[in-house]
Amino acid sequence: MASSSRTKHSTRLSYTPNLQSIAVVPDTGQRFPAVAWIWQILAGRVPLATAGFPPFTENDHVAASAGRRRAIAWIASDVLSIPRGDCPVATQVLTVTPSPEDILPFPALEATLANGLRVIILATGFPNIVSLQIPVQTGSRNEVEPGKSGFAHFFEHMMFRGTERYPAHAYQAIVTRAGARQNAYTTDDYTNYHMTFAAEDLVKVLEIEADRFMNLQYSEADFRTEARAILGEYNKSSSEPMAKLIEVQREHAFSTHTYQHTTMGFIRDIEDMPNQFDYSRTFFDRWYRPEYTAVIIAGDVEPNATLALVEKHFGAWQRGSFAVEIPQEPPSEAPLSVHHTWPAATLPLLTVAFRGPAFSTTDREFVALDALLDISFGETSDLYRRLVEQEQKVDQFGPYFGQNEDPALATIIARVKDPADARDVRDLILAELARAAREPVDPKRLADVKSFNRYAFARTLDNSESIAATLARYVRHDRRYDTLNALYRAVAELTPADLEAVAKQYISEANLVQATLAGEAIPGLDGALPSLPGPTAATGKSDVPLIRQASPSTLLRFKLAFAAGSAYDPVGKEGLAGLAASMVSEAGSASRRIDEITRALFPIAGSFEAQVDKELTTFTGVIHRDNLDAFADIVFEQLTQPGFRETDFTRLKDEQRNALVQDLRTNNDEELGRERLQTNVFPGNGYGHPVLGTVEGIDAITLDDVRDSVLKMFTRANLWAGIAGDVPLGFEQRLQRELAKLPAGVASAVPSIHDITVAGINIEIIEKETRATAISFGHPIRVTRKHEDFAALWLARSWLGEHRASQGRLFQQLREVRGLNYGNYAYIEAFPRGMYGFFPDTNLVRRVQLFEVWIRPVPPEQAVFAFKAGLHEVDGLIRRGLSADEFETTREYLLKNVFLLTKTQDQQLGSAIDSAWYGMGDFVSTMRERLADLTLGSVNAAIRRHLSAENLQAVFVTKDAASLRDELLSGAFTSIDYAGAEKSAEVLAEDQQIGARSLGLTAERIRITPIGQVFA
Repeated sequence: MASSSRTKHSTRLSYTPNLQSIAVVPDTGQRFPAVAWIWQILAGRVPLATAGFPPFTENDHVAASAGRRRAIAWIASDVLSIPRGDCPVATQVLTVTPSPEDILPFPALEATLANGLRVIILATGFPNIVSLQIPVQTGSRNEVEPGKSGFAHFFEHMMFRGTERYPAHAYQAIVTRAGARQNAYTTDDYTNYHMTFAAEDLVKVLEIEADRFMNLQYSEADFRTEARAILGEYNKSSSEPMAKLIEVQREHAFSTHTYQHTTMGFIRDIEDMPNQFDYSRTFFDRWYRPEYTAVIIAGDVEPNATLALVEKHFGAWQRGSFAVEIPQEPPSEAPLSVHHTWPAATLPLLTVAFRGPAFSTTDREFVALDALLDISFGETSDLYRRLVEQEQKVDQFGPYFGQNEDPALATIIARVKDPADARDVRDLILAELARAAREPVDPKRLADVKSFNRYAFARTLDNSESIAATLARYVRHDRRYDTLNALYRAVAELTPADLEAVAKQYISEANLVQATLAGEAIPGLDGALPSLPGPTAATGKSDVPLIRQASPSTLLRFKLAFAAGSAYDPVGKEGLAGLAASMVSEAGSASRRIDEITRALFPIAGSFEAQVDKELTTFTGVIHRDNLDAFADIVFEQLTQPGFRETDFTRLKDEQRNALVQDLRTNNDEELGRERLQTNVFPGNGYGHPVLGTVEGIDAITLDDVRDSVLKMFTRANLWAGIAGDVPLGFEQRLQRELAKLPAGVASAVPSIHDITVAGINIEIIEKETRATAISFGHPIRVTRKHEDFAALWLARSWLGEHRASQGRLFQQLREVRGLNYGNYAYIEAFPRGMYGFFPDTNLVRRVQLFEVWIRPVPPEQAVFAFKAGLHEVDGLIRRGLSADEFETTREYLLKNVFLLTKTQDQQLGSAIDSAWYGMGDFVSTMRERLADLTLGSVNAAIRRHLSAENLQAVFVTKDAASLRDELLSGAFTSIDYAGAEKSAEVLAEDQQIGARSLGLTAERIRITPIGQVFA
């Protein structure tokens, strides 16, 4: 690594063995404390000849000296217990000490092993938790052979299939015992494997991760099963118009480069993947090699000792020899336009793109274009203000420019409300591109972008997992810790001339790509090629109790949670709570329009956002300590003196209606099914409609309704408040003064959630144009966090199906064994927006909860079998209960995993407010105490008391509703087709039980609802 003037580096070999161990000098028998002996040798103070090794000179490099290699191998074997011959020493070890100008404030250890593996370790100062990230420099970019797209993503899945030493079940058992959360993702250019866990399990985690990277094993049957799951993942995305538009855009924009296909690959290759078993071995052998890999470890670690552990476990990994030349895309010769007809109603989507430079920190082209896109099309741009806030022609707008290894597309995306406006929106985008190519940028605007980027990045550094994950996204380029520092140095050095130069180089008519998607041709854009236009001529004190969470963090956060959720919506005005919150957080204040507020918050990277749920509306403010006063001047006026402008009301009302009709009802089968299940479980209650409301309810809301709701609900009597971080003296007093400006109010009447009884299985089939079938089922439970049985059900839920994790019984049986879909999970608490996160948001409190099983989309022909399989597993849990081993393993996992639920400052503060709402102690300590007190008998008894596989509601989202209804009513045996994959006799026998399961359905218990009537 090249040193910079801003970052200090020192080269050394770093080990910290057990201080109590004793080293015995070969050939002499002389005994020394191990650590003293090691450092004497490595510092050159003890001649190696004394220990039987050749001497070395002061200038010898560690890796170049055979004598020192032998010394280190002996030390590794006899002191660190690393087998001789399996521990190639690091060829280079750098200690990175950041300077004040660096964006990364953490010292780090960076090493390169002899086999080429790069290791980056940093102690973050955050206790108890370690995050491991392993980015591999293989993505869809590497898939150069025809018919072989999608294999990088495929191996993201296959890497969880196990080894001879640790088969999948054994590997997962270790992860579960460690209380860890793990996953992986694939991009155009790399694949990243990540795990966050308790610090005490670092040794074992490194052992099992090294084993699977070096010794992955899987059978052809495993391969075929996973291929079915990957097809299910493709199907899952098939109802997302934006994903399809990007797929179509890239397929037409690139003729030669592998960026032509998305990470998932071409559908024809995905469908053929079960026949590519032999090639899969080749792909793994080529790319899963140390020279393409980095190991990043951040958290509660001692770097020197951790490096020794990495060398121990990864040192034997053999370097490969494969390299590939990526075919480069030739220059564009003419603009391109492509339209995709969507098979259902959808708002028109429009993208205008051009090929930009590859990611780089050594020249300024990439960072210059990235900054230019922010200024021209970001939330503080003139065009955003015009199209989104003033004319309200679009409800989604902004730029996207990925950090790709090779030149890729810089894209401006717009979702247009009225197809008749699409041509005008496109022309305004082109006009802005033309202006950027001929006019210099205002230096003040560029300075604001630099300021925002730096402070916004600082917001990501408040927990070890976020730090490691952010590093992975940048380290993957050239496997260097300093890549991020170099990137921000390049940003800091940008000038308006840099932006002008990059615009002139890349924004040209021949380089443009227009892509559109709609249910039919878009007026004025049907086949039209894009062209760039030519030049144109209180005082007082609040009585609100304040929850304080002091920490050393300079990132400050406050939360204001009001008893004002959607359960309080008046009948006929469903959606009022959501719209009222938006008018506070997204519609300006009495003295500032929202565009003025957005511009003011941009350079200081401040945010003021609302989250609305059934019981609470929570406003969260986040700001760096340096900018607290300026931030408070703006956002407290939004809260206490909202603007209530008619134009903002119309804009936000349209956005909320589109979010319900377009984003939830039309674009997202899984969340649609889960929201509809909530409605069916709580009919006639405040929980019986989505937070977004209903179409008729939103249409009926007036600006006066919103104004009255804000004054009535956002009062001190309804408020829980909290603040976190290194809060400066005097700010708490100011917060109290600002809250005193709110109306005192009276506590809102508790919404009535009357008892709901569910008899038998009741099914709603939502009929819509979709490729797969999404399934959710469940029933109400009166067990909340304060209930004596909550910990028992929490444990049972984890064993049955931990959210977005692979150790659950549902996941293992439905996905891993049978390859039905992409994932299956269980819940005893509401988890809205579950497909977008690994942990639930805080401030989702409920007086009545929902037991739910989420079966992710399956092929329609397997929907009934998947439903029966889910019921079979729930029924088995109720009838058999957990075994002693299952109970202990799951409890051990949760005792550690509970730390991850509050790993961030936001989660900690939100959790404290939730505990205050429920009237209970700290969630983490309370749950650990309750888990420790559980017995196997108490858990199994709670399961039998509260869960049912016979009395429940279910929701299916599918295309052919009539056929599904007929199959459900037939009572016939339900089979599963494994497409030639061999299954054990035990699995086949259980399939017979599942297929023969009686659902006890009658025609009255099944109803079909056309998509247009859902949430109407």
